[in-house]
Amino acid sequence: MKRIKEHPILGKEEKRKKIKIVVNGKNIYAYKGETIAAALIANGYRDFRYTHRFNLPRGFFCGIGQCTDCSMIVNGVPNIRTCVTRVEEGMIIETQYGYGDKDGKNERS
Repeated sequence: MKRIKEHPILGKEEKRKKIKIVVNGKNIYAYKGETIAAALIANGYRDFRYTHRFNLPRGFFCGIGQCTDCSMIVNGVPNIRTCVTRVEEGMIIETQYGYGDKDGKNERS
């Protein structure tokens, strides 16, 4: 994992509570209070969604919830901006393809 070990606001890494989340069926660990995007990047994930028109990968970009590049399906809900959504224990996160939940499916374009 690539993480900042000590932060002036967040504190030391070892003092923060580890929680488990599920990303595309795989268990990974995150720290309580961090965003989904931060947890994904720390665990080596770079592609969060694929565009509808050209099926191109998108990932972390603006970091403030203004673009849609980091949108993923979170607990079955599509188009969640992961850069501003905090992780929760047991959260289920999936790569989003196209618009996410068209006719109940997460279809590749």
